[in-house]
Amino acid sequence: MTVAGEGADLSVPIAEILDGNLPAQGFTVDTTGPDVTLRYADDAGLRYGRDTLEQLRAQGDDTWPAVHIEDWPDLPIRGFLLDISRGRVPTMESFVHLIEVLRIARYNQLQLYIEHTFAYTGHQDVWRDASPMTAAEIRDLDALCAGAGIELVPNQSTYTHMEAWLSHDAYRHLAECRDGSSVAGFSMPSATLKADEESAAFAHGLLTELLPNFTSRQVNINCDEPFELGRGAGAAQVAELGIGEVYVRHLRRLMEPLLTQGYHLQFWADFISHHPELVESLPSGCTAVAWTYESPRPKGERVEIPPDFQQVIDELGVNIAFDGFSEALKGLPDSGVPFLVAPGTGTWNSLVGRIDNAMGNIADAVRTGLSNGACGLLLTEWGDNGHLQAFCTSYPPIVYAGAASWCLAGNADIDLPAVLDRHIFRDHAGVLGGVLDAVGRVWGRTGQRSFNGSPLQAALIPEQRHLVTHEPDAGLVEAVLATLDQALTRLEQARPASRNGALTVRELAAAIGLARHGAWRLGRTAGLATPGDAELHADLNALITEYREC
Repeated sequence: MTVAGEGADLSVPIAEILDGNLPAQGFTVDTTGPDVTLRYADDAGLRYGRDTLEQLRAQGDDTWPAVHIEDWPDLPIRGFLLDISRGRVPTMESFVHLIEVLRIARYNQLQLYIEHTFAYTGHQDVWRDASPMTAAEIRDLDALCAGAGIELVPNQSTYTHMEAWLSHDAYRHLAECRDGSSVAGFSMPSATLKADEESAAFAHGLLTELLPNFTSRQVNINCDEPFELGRGAGAAQVAELGIGEVYVRHLRRLMEPLLTQGYHLQFWADFISHHPELVESLPSGCTAVAWTYESPRPKGERVEIPPDFQQVIDELGVNIAFDGFSEALKGLPDSGVPFLVAPGTGTWNSLVGRIDNAMGNIADAVRTGLSNGACGLLLTEWGDNGHLQAFCTSYPPIVYAGAASWCLAGNADIDLPAVLDRHIFRDHAGVLGGVLDAVGRVWGRTGQRSFNGSPLQAALIPEQRHLVTHEPDAGLVEAVLATLDQALTRLEQARPASRNGALTVRELAAAIGLARHGAWRLGRTAGLATPGDAELHADLNALITEYREC
């Protein structure tokens, strides 16, 4: 972008010119002369150019700022995946605000991760208490996304992570392990379907009802983490053919009918990256989605995992790419199979986010993806342990991933709090962005070490404590408590004018209160003077009530 003082009068008509020489989704804007010109490559470029002009218009009084801009994306696909199956199904009002944010950040794809939260005909026992989305709601959301230049891509678990189905007697015959499994002394619920024609037919039955509600011709069928494969019904088959061959045969069983119908398939690449010899067996017409959610550690430093949990990982053969996307992409570059990189918001298991981890994870995804030929990015927001995080904690990584995947060179060091206050929250006090940034960094400052979550939430959720090592440090926890208290005080000064600004402030206050409660518990373990049992009980009960109301 070049800037040259004042430009044309704001009343001058804008000349919009289709320019086939521009890169896809690209545009140029020129306001330096007496005329205002927008050149664009396609519908997306026209939209992004118009949005840019609206931002420029807001900066002028009677004249345009005199600028010449040439812009197009580093990565053509910039998607966001929202887990709506493990705790939260947004209302349509919430979706409206989310789509506004995604448009501002120049996303062009949205996926709703569904295990059981669609109102499938005849399966009421599975979704009855899950606030499922209906076919009409999906169609309305599809139209809303289209109006913002965003493709709503259907996403349905079809093989793994099927706990909500397999917990019911009517579906247990489809399970690899009907009664679940035990790994390194840990009990795991039944979650994986058998790798056979019967379970494939069941999955296709779900998709037959779901897919007509979308205009997209893409489908994400998931198929990640097949932990139980070969531990039950398929043991003999795995013994004969090998686990990789059994997996890829079932993947093709799920894919080929959809490919025949003209769909393009997405699937998670974690199993394939662990068995790169399988890449050549993948059918054409599919895209692998490679994921890892931790920021790369300094050279030579490894993530520390409690020994008991490490034993589970080893027995399951889980491929956690601790060295970042260079490891997660194993076998995909130069394979001929298109692939996306999928970092995470880092907000799950955290209450108030892990923004420093998320930014490192996202930058690594974009940088490694660009150098290895990725066709796009899919930022993921998961709901592990009940989706307890305030959703506003996801806006910083959403905006950062949108900016980084559009132009990493220009946006890697973006002033994220300022961008959030100006464009997302419209907080004239300039408070919310800084509060989110401050509380999103305390997770790593307690003396404990963790991955895939924060010690502050683990202090409240026993099921999460296997993600944490080391003991809390009294001095560090005291500093964390001071940061959280200061954030609550500053939050009172926020004046957001965004659609759901008041609710955002209230939700964030409740989340910070819960994080502070977790810090109090850690502080007590470390020997700090903390509130007594009665006061802690009263604090937590009040926070739970407020959280539920929010």
